[in-house]
Amino acid sequence: MTEAALEEEKKELTKQYKQLLKISYRTLSAADKKLIRSAFDVAVDAHKDQRRKSGEAYIFHPIAVAKIVASEIGLDATSIAAALLHDVVEDTTYTLADLEQLFGESVARIVDGLTKISKMPYDGDVSLQAENFRKMLLTLNEDIRVIIIKIADRLHNMQTMDPMPAHKQVKIASETLYIYAPLAHRIGLYNIKTELEDLGLKYTEPDVYRDINSKIKESKEEQDAYITAFSKTIKDSLNAEKLECEIKGRPKSIFSIRRKMIAQNVTFDEVYDKFAVRIIYKGDEENEKFIAWKIYSIVTDHFRPNPIRLRDWISSPKSTGYEALHITVMGPKGRWVEVQIRSERMNEIAEKGFAAHYKYKNEDKDDGGLEDWLNKLQDTLENSDISAVDFVEEFKLNLYAKEIFVFTPKGDLYSLPKGATALDFAFHIHTEVGLHTRGTKVNGKLVPLSHQVKSGDQVEIITSEKAKPSANWLDYATTARARSKIKSSLKDEKKQIAAEGKVILTRKLKSLKISLDEKTINQLVSFFKVKTSLDLFYRVGAGIIDNPKLKDFAASRSNALMSFFKNRIRKPTNPEDIYKEEITEKFDQLVFGKEEEKLDYKMSNCCNPIPGDDVFGFVTVNEGIKVHKVNCPNALQLQSNYNYRIIQAKWIDSSQREFKAELKITGIDAVGLVNDVTKVVSNNLHIDMKSVHFDSDDGVFTGRITVVVKNKSTLDNLVQNIKKINGIDKVTRV
Repeated sequence: MTEAALEEEKKELTKQYKQLLKISYRTLSAADKKLIRSAFDVAVDAHKDQRRKSGEAYIFHPIAVAKIVASEIGLDATSIAAALLHDVVEDTTYTLADLEQLFGESVARIVDGLTKISKMPYDGDVSLQAENFRKMLLTLNEDIRVIIIKIADRLHNMQTMDPMPAHKQVKIASETLYIYAPLAHRIGLYNIKTELEDLGLKYTEPDVYRDINSKIKESKEEQDAYITAFSKTIKDSLNAEKLECEIKGRPKSIFSIRRKMIAQNVTFDEVYDKFAVRIIYKGDEENEKFIAWKIYSIVTDHFRPNPIRLRDWISSPKSTGYEALHITVMGPKGRWVEVQIRSERMNEIAEKGFAAHYKYKNEDKDDGGLEDWLNKLQDTLENSDISAVDFVEEFKLNLYAKEIFVFTPKGDLYSLPKGATALDFAFHIHTEVGLHTRGTKVNGKLVPLSHQVKSGDQVEIITSEKAKPSANWLDYATTARARSKIKSSLKDEKKQIAAEGKVILTRKLKSLKISLDEKTINQLVSFFKVKTSLDLFYRVGAGIIDNPKLKDFAASRSNALMSFFKNRIRKPTNPEDIYKEEITEKFDQLVFGKEEEKLDYKMSNCCNPIPGDDVFGFVTVNEGIKVHKVNCPNALQLQSNYNYRIIQAKWIDSSQREFKAELKITGIDAVGLVNDVTKVVSNNLHIDMKSVHFDSDDGVFTGRITVVVKNKSTLDNLVQNIKKINGIDKVTRV
């Protein structure tokens, strides 16, 4: 580079540094400025020989990130210093120990967290990528600022991605839509979330982005005129009431317009609320609420509100701390307009998110909403049973979720994601309550566990010591917390049944003069085509492998000895072949969606799933459902770009499938007979009673019971036990 160009660069650096101090959202003390200055000097020195793809000096990147952290997010001097230094340990000769010595433990810890995230390898494998995100989220527990600076770093990278090759742009943009935009949303950084989503769309679907963007520009003039006319009507009434307000109109983001076009299956022109009007008023905290409703009253005097589109986030702020009153009104020319009413304080919290909270709360007081969220996240992280892919998927589910507010019978208020069920609510109160849920009441009425709760519902959980989760609970729960607790409880139960099964198996084999050693277990696993000894013991415990089947095994063993001598010359079976057969035998059916429907599908060629793999279905345009492995190289891209086309899929083991059966019982009516029958059914551990109906007609007793069983032998056993009851004449299967 020429001397003049270098000189120009130095001038630009000085200018940027001064700007950084000037735009900081916080008032910086002399000590703060000193810390930022020394961080700036170290960063300039460390990156002096580095250039970005665009050719500019690398140092401008950390400065840009620090500016986002200082002004747009509004964090403190420690964060600004850490943002300036975020790439120093990774890319230069400085070590973490150097930073700790120069800037103290706090800055060093944040930089360390950021370095750990950056070091994550990316090779297109979704499960590896998911594991990395999981690690990244673990750093949340050390310091939330790590994530916030990482979001700022990602925002600047997205803003300056033009010089990169197209495949890298798509990879980074998909990852941004997949995890960083939802994270920004959850921390309450709405402006940054919107920009990340729009930039993500710009690189993943460039044509769509350009098309919507040009249409927004074309209609801008007409839109501005509309907003001016709309605002004038309200402004005059607000002035008459001596309310100091600023009215701003803003277009909805390109990403959200695109989402509406897809969700409602409409064209750009048919999306009715392409912009929102924001009324920001002056007022101190004591009378903020009163003024908000006064403005609401003035707006609705002029324009008719849509009653189902009222959102009161002032009485019940979101868990991110967001407060505002949202109304949708019918504006001039028959157009719906969303009006957001916020005080200056609320507006600042909406734009700066988490950081603005600390300005309005005591510096030492934690932000409750964020604390709650971190605790929820911690719960999921601590559950080691949950795979990384599930973790990221469920984490995403909870991130994008809109909130609803639900009351307990005592009137305590809880926030849950939209779409949460009564069972989710039980786990939300406490894990133990969830695990022992017997039934749920909503607004005083008994409802199924799968009942979706709505804002304002009063939910009561009925518990019982004997109640415990069953596999279909996973279809009733939607939140990550509930699902992870149910999964680990089911695993524990399986282990318990397996332990009982091992004892039963030892006893039964002894009567067949076979001892249960390692060799026998291997033979049993192979004979019953199960995957592990745990599966074997579980099936014995659950009554799936019963006496006749064990006798078949004993017979096959003695036959095997005979044929051993005959077939000595033959080549032994390849163990791999046995394993393939086992898997296919064990997972012989693929089902889709929560309803576990059997649908037509094709296996995708890119990852060739085999029965037993973790898979998902992807609805293609021309070829129906294609099945991909969860860790397929294309999975991340499909999940980022075509989330709406993804359909849950799982292999099921038909031998463990549950079947419904209806029994008809007749006999002579006697006192306590109904009690005797239900006792026999409920005493059997592996039977779930779904419906019961008894009639008595002139001394003749008839009953119908619907039960869910795992196999025929369990049902036969039940029929025999009912027949033994005094007074029962006949038990037939309908």
